[in-house]
Amino acid sequence: MVGAFLIVTLLLGGAIWWAWKQYISSPPYVDEERFPIRGFDLSAHNGYANLNAAKEDGYEFVFLKASEGVTHRDENFVLNYQKARHAGMRIGAYHYFRFDRDGVEQAVNFLRSVGNRKLELGLAIDVEEFGNAKDVPVDSIRTRLNMMVEYLNMKGHRITFYSNREGWMKYLSDDFSGMPMWICSFSEKNALNTDWTFWQFDHHGKVAGIRGEVDLNAFRGSRQEWEEMFPLMPSSY
Repeated sequence: MVGAFLIVTLLLGGAIWWAWKQYISSPPYVDEERFPIRGFDLSAHNGYANLNAAKEDGYEFVFLKASEGVTHRDENFVLNYQKARHAGMRIGAYHYFRFDRDGVEQAVNFLRSVGNRKLELGLAIDVEEFGNAKDVPVDSIRTRLNMMVEYLNMKGHRITFYSNREGWMKYLSDDFSGMPMWICSFSEKNALNTDWTFWQFDHHGKVAGIRGEVDLNAFRGSRQEWEEMFPLMPSSY
């Protein structure tokens, strides 16, 4: 009896995982004519990447993880930056915001990691509950986030926020409405119901030159708008 129950439990768990993989996390269709500019985001978690191959595969921009919290810096950020610049890709840098850490200290860590490197896509703050501290009051999170953004603004940086629709409504919409948004959504409807500049639409993408799965993104706009908003900086930077 116990053995049969265990088998049924395992089969049920496998079915749930398969359904999640196939339906809940499956990417939407992204029309290439409407969204001609594609990119991805990259961190040390993805290992070593051949970004020349990625560029030849049709990907034109990359958001690189630079830092997290008040001390962590992505060990592949500098190398990934050099590879992306050599490949002729537009580059942005992002920081994973920790709910339980001081906002100014996080901003300082972010800027120290980025240094004086030129970034066509600027700085992005990743605001999400996945993997973050639990039971932190929302007001405290918003206060720390405001402190971080104010410090970065004071240093001359305009921020793009990364989050899903729920995170945007819970942590960002009241204080940062109108600022650039990099939305994570597996539904075009959800993505297009929120003003956004970049859309992360797939967590299981395949890109030439990168082992395993990678997050895929699209720019909201035409190629002309892309060239006007984010002109490519010289490779000598």
